Amino acid sequence: MSTVRLTTAQALVRFMIHQKVRVDGEVVPLFAGVWAIFGHGNVAGLGEALYPVRDVLPTFRGHNEQSMAHAAIAYAKALNRKRVMAVTSSIGPGATNMVTAAALAHVNRLPVLLLPGDVFASRRPDPVLQQIEDFGDPTIAANDAFRPVSRYWDRITRPEQLLITLPRAMAVLTDAADCGPVTLALCQDVQAEAYDFPEEFFAEKVWEQRRIRPDQGELARAAELLGKAEKPLIVAGGGVLYSGAAEALSGFAEAHGIPVCETQGGKGSLAWDHPRNMGSIGVTGSSAANALAAEADVVLGIGTRLQDFTSGSRALFAKAGFAGAGAKLIQLNVTVFDGLKHLAQPLVGDALEGLKALDAALGGYTAPAGWQDSASRLIHDWNQSIEAAMAPTDAKLPSDAQVIGSVSRTLDADAIVVCAAGGLPGELHKLWRTRAANGYHVEYGYSCMGYEIAGGLGVKMAHPDREVVVMVGDGSYMMMNSELATSVMLGFKIILVILDNRGFGCINRLQMGCGGEPFNNLLDDARHVAPSAIDFRRHAESLGAVSEKVGSLDELEAAMERAKASDTTYAIVIDTDPLIATEAGGAWWDVAVAEVSQSDAVRAARADYERAKTRHLGD
Repeated sequence: MSTVRLTTAQALVRFMIHQKVRVDGEVVPLFAGVWAIFGHGNVAGLGEALYPVRDVLPTFRGHNEQSMAHAAIAYAKALNRKRVMAVTSSIGPGATNMVTAAALAHVNRLPVLLLPGDVFASRRPDPVLQQIEDFGDPTIAANDAFRPVSRYWDRITRPEQLLITLPRAMAVLTDAADCGPVTLALCQDVQAEAYDFPEEFFAEKVWEQRRIRPDQGELARAAELLGKAEKPLIVAGGGVLYSGAAEALSGFAEAHGIPVCETQGGKGSLAWDHPRNMGSIGVTGSSAANALAAEADVVLGIGTRLQDFTSGSRALFAKAGFAGAGAKLIQLNVTVFDGLKHLAQPLVGDALEGLKALDAALGGYTAPAGWQDSASRLIHDWNQSIEAAMAPTDAKLPSDAQVIGSVSRTLDADAIVVCAAGGLPGELHKLWRTRAANGYHVEYGYSCMGYEIAGGLGVKMAHPDREVVVMVGDGSYMMMNSELATSVMLGFKIILVILDNRGFGCINRLQMGCGGEPFNNLLDDARHVAPSAIDFRRHAESLGAVSEKVGSLDELEAAMERAKASDTTYAIVIDTDPLIATEAGGAWWDVAVAEVSQSDAVRAARADYERAKTRHLGD
């Protein structure tokens, strides 16, 4: 057997280069690049290995380990998990900065390869710089924090361990059911250690998308249940997009007359004006979708985790139910874990293959005409509500909804909107009209403040020919903005719309809704000796973006035209009202209110909460 002598880091990089994937019939590299911030824990090992191949496997420099990982994760999401990126850091704070990003990827079932440096496997110089020391267990290091937020985790303490762990890691990154973050903690002495690796280990490997077909028994039970439905409803999740099943869903809904509602992850599965699209579902849902959910007797979930914002804290689907032997929920999902949630009838399989099989099994079934007519009336009324919410008024400060309306009116059909946390995702879920596939990119599984700008960069890298618009509140902007400079440096233009409501407006509204006084959320309500006066326009400009501040919705729309014409990243700042949110639509959300309080308002809110629990959950 012929061998080649390489360091551990060189072998890892060579293996990565030879991993390929078939995308739309074309074989392309699985890894689109490596994000890197070098330190003493990776520069001499992995850094040395990446330099000679920088034109084959590009290395991108970021400003923060967490935001680099966000960019990599967003890239994979924007390409429906077909390609991935890797992210490397030194040990210590560089590594633990990535833990939040790993959790985000884990929640959203998104692939990313994390390569943090680690301590010396030999322990000879212990404790090395940035090494934590467990008093009772010398095998514990900071990278153990990645264990609960990784789908696959390993610490490389010998070069030959790569022979076993790398194929397993690639399998996780490319498998629809197991997909998620992979963490390989690389001991810094081992990175530089050489070994005679078998040359065949570096043979080209082409990964294909595995499409799991439904079990015939599960399929028969699901078809029997759905085929008897008088008021069926489909909940489309992110799995529809990851599977490439949007077109199949459109045909299925049309053929069987079943209305479709969309989760945050599934938004864009159908064009907004598709006759069967009822809009968003759940706490941030449309009135049309939520009214149908309350009446539906059978619910078919496709590729959804059914988190509490989707289910209205398990209270939304009143007749289909989420518990008991009479539950009429079907979960078409590639994972058994999600397929069994809420005591559903599981239909474990790929969304595309599952829809094809279910379509054939249903034959000529169509939902009753009265149910279809009701859905059409409801979505017509909802669209009028959307227009009203986004329409300009003479208010001193615009609402988030009005800003969304102005931005959306200026964009072409294939533009992509990016957001993550705060009040904006709820408004976007309700109001944004997605017209093209993958035109809606909102990270709401982990709802991670600070994802937005780095995520927008990753989306632009995935779709360089499409306009990418990042909508971000001032709170999220302050959390993480440094990759704005990276977008300028790399030439990946994004349009950034910064909505400044002077603080955490969404949580301020929630705090007040729970009977609390405004406290520590808006800047003016936080402890201070001088009023905050952040100039976001000048800050974005200092990072290299063309930037301007506008004072009205008309000025915003004019600025958007200038931003579209710009060759470089463009930031637009607009002040907004922190107290206004779209009242139309929505569903109950279980947020516990303090049971004991000195405040009359909190006690009243607790009484309202108890009544709501009884009404929605029967407690």
